[in-house]
Amino acid sequence: MFIHLGGNKMIRTSEVVTILDAGNRYSPSTLRPFLIEAEKQGRLEHISTLEEIKSYVVTETMIYASPISSLTLMKRGQQGNTRMPGS
Repeated sequence: MFIHLGGNKMIRTSEVVTILDAGNRYSPSTLRPFLIEAEKQGRLEHISTLEEIKSYVVTETMIYASPISSLTLMKRGQQGNTRMPGS
């Protein structure tokens, strides 16, 4: 299954390691240096330069700065992973 991250960006739900809330005031102090280093390495992709970043979607190879809230992204990912009984 796929998860839509905003704009024209979709990734496989199986690629997602974690989804982080960009506006969480309780974010660990290591988040900012982590994002700076990822950007230096070319592993940070901003999905939209016009919209506020609301979450970061982390995969093994990339970090996506998404304009969609972490809660909405998690719900989208869970919807894709639900199976009907007997399927």
